Amino acid sequence: MRTPPGVSGERFQRALRQFTDAVGADFVYTSDADVDLYRDAYSPFRGEAEEIVASAAVAPDGVEQVQQVMRIANEHRIPIYPVSTGKNLGYGGSAPVLSGSVVLDLKRMNRIIEVNERNACALVEPGVSYFDLYRHISEKGYRLWIDSPDPGWGGLIGNALDHGAGYTVLPMRDHFDAHCGMEVVLANGEIVRTGMGALPGAQTWQQFHYGIGPYVDGLFSQSNFGVVTKMGFWLYPEPEAHRSGSVFVPKHDDIHAFVDILCYLTNSGICDSTVQFDSPLINAADRDAAVAAVVKRRGGAAPSDWDRIAAERGLMSWGTKFHFYGPPKVIDARWEYVRERFSAIPGVKFEEGSAHRFPLTRAQAEQVDPADKVKLGIPSLQIFAFGARSQDNPNPTSGHMWFSPVVPMSGDGLLEARRVFNDAFAEWGVAPLGRGLPESFHARTFLFLYGFQVSANAAENRRNRDTFRRMIQLAADHGWGEYRTHPAYMEPVTDVYSFNDHALKRLHESLKDAIDPNGIISAGRYGIWPRHLRRPRA
Repeated sequence: MRTPPGVSGERFQRALRQFTDAVGADFVYTSDADVDLYRDAYSPFRGEAEEIVASAAVAPDGVEQVQQVMRIANEHRIPIYPVSTGKNLGYGGSAPVLSGSVVLDLKRMNRIIEVNERNACALVEPGVSYFDLYRHISEKGYRLWIDSPDPGWGGLIGNALDHGAGYTVLPMRDHFDAHCGMEVVLANGEIVRTGMGALPGAQTWQQFHYGIGPYVDGLFSQSNFGVVTKMGFWLYPEPEAHRSGSVFVPKHDDIHAFVDILCYLTNSGICDSTVQFDSPLINAADRDAAVAAVVKRRGGAAPSDWDRIAAERGLMSWGTKFHFYGPPKVIDARWEYVRERFSAIPGVKFEEGSAHRFPLTRAQAEQVDPADKVKLGIPSLQIFAFGARSQDNPNPTSGHMWFSPVVPMSGDGLLEARRVFNDAFAEWGVAPLGRGLPESFHARTFLFLYGFQVSANAAENRRNRDTFRRMIQLAADHGWGEYRTHPAYMEPVTDVYSFNDHALKRLHESLKDAIDPNGIISAGRYGIWPRHLRRPRA
């Protein structure tokens, strides 16, 4: 049996017996076979000594059991690593940051405590997945939508706490921004409710974010200050209809006007769904060497060369698809206005997309294009087709880790990011997953997503880890930071947020020392280490 770092075998055994008394023998896992289920399925250290592994796992069934587990862990100085459903693949899964930690597995806490149709909100426990809430809403006949990320088997709470996002409208698609009120168990076992939840008998816990005094909810996202055991979420009242439409522009330098118009439309709320950039020309690079020679050219292609090959191939340079939700008259008018604004760009092309009226029958929902389900509030596992074995991809990956820098929403920002990253990949001889086109899950910024593959080959994993770390610094040198990351890179990612001699990290450490003085919760998560495990700064 593995033991936590700095904890004697005898002390660990005492703690395990007390965990058993608290949650029952069936829900304390210590065998290697059981504990190995908490390994990171996409670990970049697979088969190496550095692979992060847990020492045990404990699965409480309610907040009272969580309190007992935390008190025991605090007494014995046992490092605890809470997970909700443990499905955060590509970002660490259910594996801890500190090897030897005890995983606090909250998936048994899967109660949907309340769904309020009139106020479009819900209160759930950590084990509730997007599939769970979707089925519950469907069975009850509520005219509400969830906003699901890819894939839908993850938990609402875990995804929100890691700043995950989805595809419908703001604020619902920014999952932490859509939360409203939480219940947290601190390291000493004390329960805190945030926002209006601090008022006994509160009637608006899931309706009003702030309550009174400092707004502390953000302290519990991407951190290790407490264990969130309940969280409220705003839901989306089911719209009457949906329609989509795409806009394409022909020339390289059209990107500037294109993004300027896009900024206005999204920032003003006329277009409020996720924006995913497209480029028929870049898409053709995988099957056309002449196109690839231009769009992947070191330093970026001259606009004249780009425009020449685009014209020769009859392909548009840039585009995106817009999704509209609401009454038919309203969404038709919004699409008409979008076309009017983009018509200022010579050669623009418009394409009509799908259209739906709601509610959908079960049969209609099943017939929705798998790629569009999440845009209609339907959770899916379609994302696992990405990187899977296919005719075009005979050598599937063994998983991946996402490199996800946030860049300015501007034509210049998009082109610079493409140039910098493409040049680096060419120089370093790597080819991550992704086309090098941005998305806008969160408001007012672009997000680039590159998947670095996990392999059964340790040498290849080491090369990819080295490249990932170089990418972190390269992005930081251009003023681009990641918005979330895999535990293997939490230290270097948070290190580049270094303004004023790492003042933000020092503040996080001060909070850690005050809230969790024994340092038992999620040591090292997002670079926040307890005092006894901190490394001296250079």
